[in-house]
Amino acid sequence: MNPSLFHMEYICLSTISVADFYKQLCAILGVSDKGGKTGMFRAIQEQIYYLYKEKRQPLLLAIDEAQYLGTGILNDIKMLMNYGYDSVNCFTLILCGESHLNDTLRKPVHEALRQRITVHYNYAGLSDDEVSKYILHKLKLAGASLSIIDTAALAAVHSFTQGNPRLIDNLMTDALTIGSQQDRKTIDAETIRAAVDNQGLY
Repeated sequence: MNPSLFHMEYICLSTISVADFYKQLCAILGVSDKGGKTGMFRAIQEQIYYLYKEKRQPLLLAIDEAQYLGTGILNDIKMLMNYGYDSVNCFTLILCGESHLNDTLRKPVHEALRQRITVHYNYAGLSDDEVSKYILHKLKLAGASLSIIDTAALAAVHSFTQGNPRLIDNLMTDALTIGSQQDRKTIDAETIRAAVDNQGLY
């Protein structure tokens, strides 16, 4: 994003309280966290409006691991987005998380927030062909010969990970370690299955 056109901020949340959420948001926006929740809410609102009106840099706030957000925080996010902004677009929120975030947002208590979300994207994982290309690309970047893994092993990785890149990385790291320990010249489907057992992917 062009920093002269947008003010981008990123928060990676786990299970925190509403007060901690406000303090974290105050910190990244560079405003005071004094005055309790009411004071922080006002300071955040004023800073968001200042970025939009005076600096011409609408806030883009990305919250990662959003599947862990509690009802309290989600309700306050709705209030932050709703407060006096009906006629202007000075605050864009991006919620990123595991697929069960959708289940949380579908609950009746979050209907008002869900209605404010204009784009929904559900990542379904890499296809079989994309998994192969992904693994071969990473092996190439590491300087390895592409013959280090056979076709059956590539297919097995997709089967056990459903195309999830994080699982692919973990599984391949384990498979390469096992292959090295067993002095194998090629990672085959058997090596992948041994790594699957190690990772507990069933």
